Amino acid sequence: MGETSIQTNLKKSKIVQTKWLPLLAISALFIGCKPEAKPETKKYTTEVYQTSFAGDNLKLLSLDKRTTDTEELKQVNLELQPNKTYQKYYGFGASFTESSAWNLATIPVAKRKEVMTKLFSPTEGAGFSLTRTHINSSDYSNTHYTYVEDGDKDLSTFSIAEDLKGFTGDENDQVRGVALVTPGYDLIPMILEASNIPGADFKIIASAWSPPSWMKTGETAPMTNGSLLPKYYGLWANYLSKYITAYAEKGIAIWGLTPQNEPLHYHDAQWDSNGFEPKQGRDFLRDYLGPQLVKDGHLNIDDLDASLHVLLYDHNKSNMIDYVTPTYEDPEASKYAWGTAFHWYANSELEENNYYAGEITKLKEKWPNKAIIHSESSIDIDANDPIGQYWRLSTDYAGKFIPFETYAYDIISDLNHGTQGYVEWCSILSDKGQPNPYNNFNSAPVLINPETDEVIYTPLYYLLSHFSKFIRPDAERIALDGEQVDGIIYTAAKNTDGSIAVVIFNKNEEDVEVSINLETELYTTKIAPRAMQTILLNSK
Repeated sequence: MGETSIQTNLKKSKIVQTKWLPLLAISALFIGCKPEAKPETKKYTTEVYQTSFAGDNLKLLSLDKRTTDTEELKQVNLELQPNKTYQKYYGFGASFTESSAWNLATIPVAKRKEVMTKLFSPTEGAGFSLTRTHINSSDYSNTHYTYVEDGDKDLSTFSIAEDLKGFTGDENDQVRGVALVTPGYDLIPMILEASNIPGADFKIIASAWSPPSWMKTGETAPMTNGSLLPKYYGLWANYLSKYITAYAEKGIAIWGLTPQNEPLHYHDAQWDSNGFEPKQGRDFLRDYLGPQLVKDGHLNIDDLDASLHVLLYDHNKSNMIDYVTPTYEDPEASKYAWGTAFHWYANSELEENNYYAGEITKLKEKWPNKAIIHSESSIDIDANDPIGQYWRLSTDYAGKFIPFETYAYDIISDLNHGTQGYVEWCSILSDKGQPNPYNNFNSAPVLINPETDEVIYTPLYYLLSHFSKFIRPDAERIALDGEQVDGIIYTAAKNTDGSIAVVIFNKNEEDVEVSINLETELYTTKIAPRAMQTILLNSK
C-alpha cells in the first residue's frame, strides 16, 4: 500500500515549467524571510522515508521503481527555493525526566544502551537534538524533592545529589516491587549516557516546576499550587543559578532556562506548580534572576546567543503574547530574555484554532529578535493500545483528536510560522505511562514494560524522527511554495552540509502524488494514505 518512488527528470527549466499548473505561493507561511541569494545549480541524490497508518515506520522506500498505476491520483505541485531562507533551527527531541531514568534502570544495560542509541544517534536512531529536563521534582518524578534542606536561607545545603543518587524501589506504590537492574541510575547518569552516544548532539532546556514549599504561600499540597513569596525572589534566583553551576560541574551544559513551567497553572494543579503572573515574571527576571545569572557568569546580555538562553512563559501558546508583553516591553527586563517557550495544550483544541499559527506569527512580527521554541507536548496513554491510539480518535481532558495527525499538523504549522525547535515531554515511560504519583499517565516516544523488559517504539518516536534525524541543528527553513490541498501540509529545511529535507504529511485516505520542482530538476513521490514522508535531497 502506497509503494513510492522518486524520479529525477533532468530537463531544461523551460520544459519543466510547461508541465506545471500555476502555483499558489503561500506567502503567509514564510514570515521573516532573509534576502534571496543568487541561485546555485546543484545536483542531488534522493532518499525517501515514510511512516504510515499501514505500518511503515521510517521505512526507506525503493527509489528504482516508478509507479505504473493507471488511476488518477490527487496531485500536489511544490517548488523549492533553497536560497530563500527563514529561521534557524535549534533542534527536535524529547525530555529527560526522573521517570524516564527509572524505567531505564529496570532493563538490562545492553538494552538500555540500545534505547539511548535509538534516541540520540543521528545515524542509528532519531538523533534528538533539543531536549528538556526539570529543576527540582516535576509531575514525572517519583516523589517531591528539592536541592536544599527546609528553611536553608543561605543555600549552604544546596546539592543536586537527588538527581544522582539512584533509586531504592520504595519511592511510591507504582515502583514498589519492581526489580531494578541498575539502582544507581538516575537523571544525571541518563543525560551523561546520552551525551556519550556516538554522534549525539543535543541541547538541554531546564525548567523549574516549583520552589521548595517553605519559600511559597497558598499551597494545597507539598510544592503544589500557590506562589513564591516576594521576599524569596532573590534566594530563588540564586538557587536557579546554583543549579546551572552544579550541572556544569558534572559535565552537563544547560543551554536554556525557563524560570517557571506553566506559570498560570497554579490554582488547581495536582502536581508541582508555582504561580508567576506576567508582571511577577517580569519583575523576577529584571530585578533578580537576570542580574544573578550575569553575576555568576551564565548570561551575557551583550550576546544572548552565546550564553545561557532564558526563555519566557513555558505554557500554552494561546496566551503567550499576553504573557511575554510586559517583559518584552520593559527594556531592563527584555535584555535578559532570549525568547519564548510554549506548550501545545489543549491538544484537542488545536485544529479548530488553526494550531494558533496566528499567535506565533504575531509574536514573531512584534519581536523579531526573540526566539520561539515549542517546549512541551504530550497525550494521555491508552495502556491497552499504546500504538494504535496514535492513529485513531483519542480523548484528553478537553476533547477528542487523532494524535498522529495532530502532532504532524502542529509541528509543521509551528515551523512554517517561525518556531525554531520542538520538544516533546517525557522521552521514555512505562507501558502504563508510569511512574507518575499523580495518576496523570502519558504516552511517550519510547515505552518500557519494566516487568518483561519489552521496549516499544511508538508512532510518536518515528514521527519525531522525521524531523530530528533529517533537520539537524543550525539548519534553516527554506521556501517551499505550492498549492493548498486539503489534507496536505509540508515544510522544508536546508542543513549546513547542503542537504535539503522536505517533510510532508498526507491526512487523506488515498494516495497523493507530490511533484517537487528544484531548479532544473523535477522530483516526484507518491505518499501513502495517512502517512508522513521525509524526502532527503543530498547534494552531490
